[in-house]
Amino acid sequence: MRTRGMQPDVPAPRSPWNEIVPGLWMGGHEYQARTGRLETAVVRDEFDVVQTLLRLPGYGPDPGVEHHVWPIPDGPLDGTQLAGVIRLARAANESLDAGRRVLVRCYHGYNRSGLVVAHALVQRGAAADEAIRVIRARRSAWALHNELFVAYLRAGLHTVRLLEELAE
Repeated sequence: MRTRGMQPDVPAPRSPWNEIVPGLWMGGHEYQARTGRLETAVVRDEFDVVQTLLRLPGYGPDPGVEHHVWPIPDGPLDGTQLAGVIRLARAANESLDAGRRVLVRCYHGYNRSGLVVAHALVQRGAAADEAIRVIRARRSAWALHNELFVAYLRAGLHTVRLLEELAE
């Protein structure tokens, strides 16, 4: 399993967030600006809904923006954490269906946000590998470099959740 904490050579993304499919964005808390410096990605009111998987103070969104916070590690997830990912993906799809702009974010906007966005795409009918491909093409080749999350997606999050709960 490769995760951010185990991969110090993972580059910061080149933009704070990217649109994966119309209305569904994926991003992080920092990015590499054109100057080469790391910049903070502060959300104001660019989105109608923000889902945060790693909360850092001072990164927004503005008051009045719907904000869901579900901190999860960039590593193995338990049944409760997986259930939260499934709920966030469903909520993102409900917001998209209502014509709202949704941002799902984590630290770099690669793994945790990728898990939620990919599962949202799977809920919309995409195959797991197609969802992963689209995310990597639109966000970064580094997106979903956490091999465990890729395995979760390929097995299906509902299946992984059930297996995790049986092991507890």
